[in-house]
Amino acid sequence: MEYSTEKFQVPDMYCLQRLSTLAPSIARGLIRYNKISLRNTSGMSSGYNQANIVILHKSLADDFEKFCNANSGPLPLLYRSAPGEWKCPLLSKDSDIRTDCLQYRKYENGVFSGNLNSLESYTEQLRDMVTFYLGCSFSFENEVQKHGIPIRNVEQQCNVSMYRTAVPCIGMGRFSCNLVVTMRPVPQDKLNAVVKITHPMKECHGAPVHIGSPGFLGIKDLQKTDYGDPVQLHPGDIPVFWACGVTGAEAVSSCKSSLAFTHSPGCMFITDIKNEKADSSQASDIPKVLQISSSPAHYSLVSLHTAEKIDELENAVAVDPGNRGIKHLLIKDELLKSSLSLSHAKSILITTGFPTHLQHQPPEETDGHPGAIAMVAMLQALGKQVAIVTDERALDLNKAILNGAIHQGILKHNVPLLHYKEDSADSALNFLCENGNPEKPRFDHLVAIERSGRASDGNYYNARKINIKHLVDPIDNLFLAAQSIEGITTTGIGDGGNELGMGKVKEAVKKHITNGDTIACDIAADFAIIAGVSNWGGYAVACALYLLNNCEIHERYLRKAVGFPRNTEGNYLASSLPAVKKEENLLSLLVAQGVRSGKTGNLAMEVDGLPFYNTHSDMIQRLLALTM
Repeated sequence: MEYSTEKFQVPDMYCLQRLSTLAPSIARGLIRYNKISLRNTSGMSSGYNQANIVILHKSLADDFEKFCNANSGPLPLLYRSAPGEWKCPLLSKDSDIRTDCLQYRKYENGVFSGNLNSLESYTEQLRDMVTFYLGCSFSFENEVQKHGIPIRNVEQQCNVSMYRTAVPCIGMGRFSCNLVVTMRPVPQDKLNAVVKITHPMKECHGAPVHIGSPGFLGIKDLQKTDYGDPVQLHPGDIPVFWACGVTGAEAVSSCKSSLAFTHSPGCMFITDIKNEKADSSQASDIPKVLQISSSPAHYSLVSLHTAEKIDELENAVAVDPGNRGIKHLLIKDELLKSSLSLSHAKSILITTGFPTHLQHQPPEETDGHPGAIAMVAMLQALGKQVAIVTDERALDLNKAILNGAIHQGILKHNVPLLHYKEDSADSALNFLCENGNPEKPRFDHLVAIERSGRASDGNYYNARKINIKHLVDPIDNLFLAAQSIEGITTTGIGDGGNELGMGKVKEAVKKHITNGDTIACDIAADFAIIAGVSNWGGYAVACALYLLNNCEIHERYLRKAVGFPRNTEGNYLASSLPAVKKEENLLSLLVAQGVRSGKTGNLAMEVDGLPFYNTHSDMIQRLLALTM
């Protein structure tokens, strides 16, 4: 069917409000006959899907389809035409791809060579070309607005902001490029709502791929867009980034085809397909947003089901076999948030060691090292870089423990073993950052587990108020320095309040823990994980990381919706979980090295005075039952 200008009898300009109510066929007709003057189609034919367009020579079509399937987040394929097919019967009636986009871009040998209002003059060339219709985030805007969430670029009557990122797509054939994203400012209190709305809408990019500081994507300045317009954030807004179909235009450039076309960013093809939100009542398919850093701002996604499982782990390890009063120290979701942060991290530094037995050599206790090694094992399995920092006097002991863990197969790889020596005011900064540059941290996350923590008077105390400062290197200062270095997050794991990182709950320690006024650690971590025995906290972190990386929502968010799901690693990750036999062997190794139980000083198979068998072994089995 052909349209005529007489049929529409429209004025030269339509107001945006009227354009939002147009039927798609009418909107396409207006575009075809240049009866509207707009820079983008955001808000047009509200409630109907829009599509990105890529037009390539037929010889490249199969590889581009593979590229789309390998990167379905930015490139959800709605329809692939036959060569020379102008219409798109699956998506629209009476359409003509040569005329029905507001504006097109022309590429010659991979180089953008100009904008076009129509492709009709290229009809002969198009007979040998294939059109790909790809999902677009404009499609979800109506549903988002219906829930009271503003679309700032529509309010500001400009195009959406689009940016090239540092995230590589999976290459196929001649196609390789980095991910392009759109950014929409969203009020902080609407983040959960906007993610829940967009998550099931896979045909229009689904859930966001990043929420928070643009630097995590390699974007330096939100005011400097690569496509579209800079959109202004309102107070309380958070930048939210979705995968974008303009990734297809970047892929077109990469293949250096002699001739190719795309839509101009923001000037989409409007389909006849209504945008219907798919609801899910399954907890495994309901996303939850959690903030894991404030400086820089960083939020992560996880399924409600996985969050609930990790909450069960947190509660399981928070039992108090020593009746110390640790229930008063517990902060909900610290395990979840810490584990999410660790899941995003690339390089982690772990410290442990509580020299409580002054009359023995070594003075260390059996709590701490097993939990640290459990975390190292899982982090290594996830491909993270992990190092351990300890007291200089304890280097030989730690080396023997790590070598034993490798020999037993608990650890698959060597772990760099470091010590921290403070000889200047900048020692901590130089240790944590390349050449002391706070913009280049060596580590993303510091974890202290059962590590003696400095009290407010500058000393270090065991639970009996005995000062052990002479045995402790000032590793606390690394955690203090990290507080002023953007990009480093910290976690403390403890069971009594005198451990490094427990400064976050020091007031509760002073009030509820015996000798708390004296022994309370003064150094706060970003996250404080409380456990009846610190080792249990380390086991729980390992289990939480396993759950997160088997959570489809979180796994997709980690890989920014490019590439394929990492569903082949399950068995390898499972083999890296703590297990009764592994922990029994490791505790035997510690005892063989002369390491004693913390509470009793016994050189035996016990931790904090609790026997391994039927206590610690039962906890490990319970955590595994909650995890698997």
